[in-house]
Amino acid sequence: MENREQMLSEAEKQLAPQFEKIDRIAAQNTARVLSAFREARVSASMFGSTDGYGYDDYGRDTLDKIYASVFGAEAAFVRHSILSGTHALTIALFGLLRPGDVMLSLTGKPYDTLDEVIGLCGEEGNGSLRDFGVIYKEVPLLETGLPDKEGIIRALREASSVKVAFIQRSKGYLNRKTLSVDEIGELVSLVKSVSDAFVVVDNCYGEFVEEKEPCAVGADLIVGSLIKNPGGGMAECGGYLAGSQKAIALCGQRFSAPGVGLEIGASLGQNKSMYKGLFFAPHTVGQALKTAHLTAYLFSSLGYKTEPAWDEERHDIIQTVVFGKPEGLIAFCRGIQEGSPVDSFVTCEPWAMPGYQDPVIMAAGTFTQGASLELSADGPIRPPYTAFMQGGLTYESGKYGVLCALDKVLAWQKQEENE
Repeated sequence: MENREQMLSEAEKQLAPQFEKIDRIAAQNTARVLSAFREARVSASMFGSTDGYGYDDYGRDTLDKIYASVFGAEAAFVRHSILSGTHALTIALFGLLRPGDVMLSLTGKPYDTLDEVIGLCGEEGNGSLRDFGVIYKEVPLLETGLPDKEGIIRALREASSVKVAFIQRSKGYLNRKTLSVDEIGELVSLVKSVSDAFVVVDNCYGEFVEEKEPCAVGADLIVGSLIKNPGGGMAECGGYLAGSQKAIALCGQRFSAPGVGLEIGASLGQNKSMYKGLFFAPHTVGQALKTAHLTAYLFSSLGYKTEPAWDEERHDIIQTVVFGKPEGLIAFCRGIQEGSPVDSFVTCEPWAMPGYQDPVIMAAGTFTQGASLELSADGPIRPPYTAFMQGGLTYESGKYGVLCALDKVLAWQKQEENE
């Protein structure tokens, strides 16, 4: 215990410059959110509930404008009825793509849950993009884990019918670096130099980590989940899409129905939590980032490979720790679960989760089911057995959970040595 406390003290001392930068960015992003709230003249009347068709829901429509302003977009819509980040991405892809169009992924294979949406797996006829005649292509990442810019140019020139150039900002379940907003901007410029395709960015886990978002560097559409960063730990469900007027109009028709678009959709009392979550988001994301830095420092000091490194600049809230053995990954996740405020008594086990091709272990003792801005950890049971940790509503609670994970891993190490 004494050794652990010494590790923690040294970690927080070394991390002081990183924590100071996180606080500065959180302050800048909070100012941007508050400016948008003031410009929209937010009032308590916007928190009221509508039912039925939800026509003239002033709170809903104003929140759309606020999201557009905060994310540097022409237009946006945010709805509690978007079920997940995957659902939001599905709305985007089906909204923009038509039979015969090509979807080109610029960052290798997308996150596992999009496999069946695209049609990379699953039964034929289940309603994937492939079933509707959309062609999928991808440009593999370089060995460095970075996008292959020359390969992207070749792919765009070879397939003149590319309609969507897809960028995944975060690493997903790949052992590669997360893209910065500036790096995304470089890819946008690359695409626009040879194509008029929509550039769509899966922005999950990246919101409010930097001072700007991908729309500010030319992305046509960004997509995310409210139970991740922008919900601030307050929104209990939902997702958002933000981008150009054209892209949002097309996606709005897909979200509801052609000819209806974004004019309907009852808020059912969810407006207040979504407004409040956006208000909290810059600060809460900062708390999650501090938790991630601490995790990297502690586990790298034990000899594990961590990405990003403890002193490295970050572009999302995800922290990876590579254990090399499934038992290490499982021990880490069980420690995070034990240090959680909800279901701390549960022993998490790998299982066949819908949408994933490998068994996945998930630690998620969260107030909102699946909320990745709350402290959670997960990973597929496949080499190199990497834990993907994210979240922490407060640094204090995040630190507590990480120390529980540290204890579990140290106990596993000791058992390995004894055997």
